[in-house]
Amino acid sequence: MTDQAVDTDGVRLSDDPVEESRFLGRTRELKELRADIERAGLDTLAGRKAPRARVLLIAGRPGSGRTALAEELAALVAADYPDGVLRARLGEPDGTRVPVARVARELLAGLDRPSPPGADEDDLTEALRAALADRRVLLLLDDAADAEQVDALLPDAPECLAVVVAEGPLTGIADVRPCTLGGLDTKSAMELLSRYTGSVRVTVDPRAAEQLVELCQAHPAALTLAGGWLAARPQAAVADLAKHVHAEGDEGTALSRVFGLVYASLPSTAARMLRLLSLAPAGLVDPHTASALAGCSVSGARATLDDFVGLGLLREAGSTPPAYEVPACLHARLARLADTHDRPAELQLARARMLERTVRLLQSCRAVTETDSPQAREKLVGMPRDLRFPTPRAAADWLRARRPALLASARLAVADGELDTLARRLMSQLVRAMVAHFGTQAAAPDLYGIHRLVLDVAERRELPREKAAALLNLADLDARTGRTAEALVRYRAALDAGREANDPYATGRAMESVGGAHLELGDYDRAADWFGRALAQRLARDERADAARIYGRIAAAHTYAGRYGEAVRSWRAAVAGHRKAGDVAAQARALSELARVQEYAGRPEESLRTCREAVEWARRAEDVRLQAALHLRLADTLDRLGDPVSAGLERSAADRMLREDPEDACEIRSASPED
Repeated sequence: MTDQAVDTDGVRLSDDPVEESRFLGRTRELKELRADIERAGLDTLAGRKAPRARVLLIAGRPGSGRTALAEELAALVAADYPDGVLRARLGEPDGTRVPVARVARELLAGLDRPSPPGADEDDLTEALRAALADRRVLLLLDDAADAEQVDALLPDAPECLAVVVAEGPLTGIADVRPCTLGGLDTKSAMELLSRYTGSVRVTVDPRAAEQLVELCQAHPAALTLAGGWLAARPQAAVADLAKHVHAEGDEGTALSRVFGLVYASLPSTAARMLRLLSLAPAGLVDPHTASALAGCSVSGARATLDDFVGLGLLREAGSTPPAYEVPACLHARLARLADTHDRPAELQLARARMLERTVRLLQSCRAVTETDSPQAREKLVGMPRDLRFPTPRAAADWLRARRPALLASARLAVADGELDTLARRLMSQLVRAMVAHFGTQAAAPDLYGIHRLVLDVAERRELPREKAAALLNLADLDARTGRTAEALVRYRAALDAGREANDPYATGRAMESVGGAHLELGDYDRAADWFGRALAQRLARDERADAARIYGRIAAAHTYAGRYGEAVRSWRAAVAGHRKAGDVAAQARALSELARVQEYAGRPEESLRTCREAVEWARRAEDVRLQAALHLRLADTLDRLGDPVSAGLERSAADRMLREDPEDACEIRSASPED
């Protein structure tokens, strides 16, 4: 979280964005909070060591400055927590509770700790507590919904401190004294106004300024909107605005009255755009999002968003490229206005335009990485200039900065239920862009969530082909993270879906994967059986390369089971298949494995001949790493056959290759050829 030039959920402001921001008021609250850190807790008074981190609670309505106060406190005491400050938002702008698992995953990412894709809430919170066990960290949890949400994230480390921001008390967490926020003191409120209006208008008529502060109940967000209204009207006096606010009567809150004035002053097109911003995923907006929602140009949207910032209706998100946040205190008001003034069909059309624009941006984001593809370059050139990224680096920066909003877009599109076609396209492009820029392994936690959303849509729409694909992707991620039993269940479900869709690719892939799961679980008979079923399908479709590969997997299952004769026959079939397919490298690897099994079977002379044949094919494939490993294996075999001179020659050959490629030297000495 960064300090903002305009923050309607706090009172942290800066005249110059380069300078350090200045915090207004809350002196008493800061003093009390700092004293609470040092206060002896109930455990200490009872003579026990505190089992968990101390919790400080800042309670107040959205817009009361609670987040800004938490940030100021964190800045003041940060030196006491040398392992850093971790921040997380526990509520969406619309009030939706953020799942604990998602928050824990984000906090682990902030600690540079891996979070296995698909891990459940208990595993993730346990990993978070383990990561914080030996650290002194300040944890800032903003917009907490309830005590259970906070309790699950608290570290079991008394050296840590948790600063929690919530609307009310968190019953259930022991030894917490809430710091409840009301309005600002009059002096700070007047200074907040003068930051927007300039000091002259306030000092010329201080009584009117005090009246305006009183009418706004010294509420920071209301004062910010009032200041924005005055800043947009240099000729208006503070007394003019005070009269307008007074004329609104006593109905509603001070914030709603001032917001009503600001909203009513907007041109109709700007008012419509502001209402539609309530549809922005995760409350994050950029010019493209606003442009698509309102159906206007990107440059026009950018200018209007900047106007909103000046009025206090938005705040800059501090990201690159520039983005904006819809303040939580305004989100519900904007949503109600949209429901009142815009027909459901218009809102749905705006949402569809936004998702379509996101799809096209993701296509461009991926295409800019495909510099070797003429088709991708042609497609990129054919896109409008506003949708193009100048470099892959710029595209990656955009994807990284917009990641929360993009993931939220996918969740919202799926939850809508009426935009499934767009949702499917969005998720497909999001997966491709993330893999292109971050790689499958780095993006795996996000990909897992996306594939689960794809599965939800496929089941809702009864799309067996897409269901099979989603199940296969999820099962692959389960298998990579050691959840083999769970992967097996999903592979079997994918097989059923593939058969229902009459999809030979999904069916064959699922059968082979079921065999792989059984192999990992040590059930070699079932593994060989399922590999055999997959092989029969590949042979029936004359897919030679895949058939040769599956022969190798059957051979591996027989090898693990100690059935060396069957393993030898399967490896010979694999060698023949790779030869027919013209895959020299695969043929060399299959021969090396055949040699290994022959040695296991007690036939060292045959193993020696096969290994030398494998060396020749590895040379043709220009696989130096495999050649070196095979020479080392030949040396070991010759030693066992009582020929140390020839063994020495083989080791010398391997050493020459390793010197030519020193980066792999250590790895090759301990690696087997199939690695």
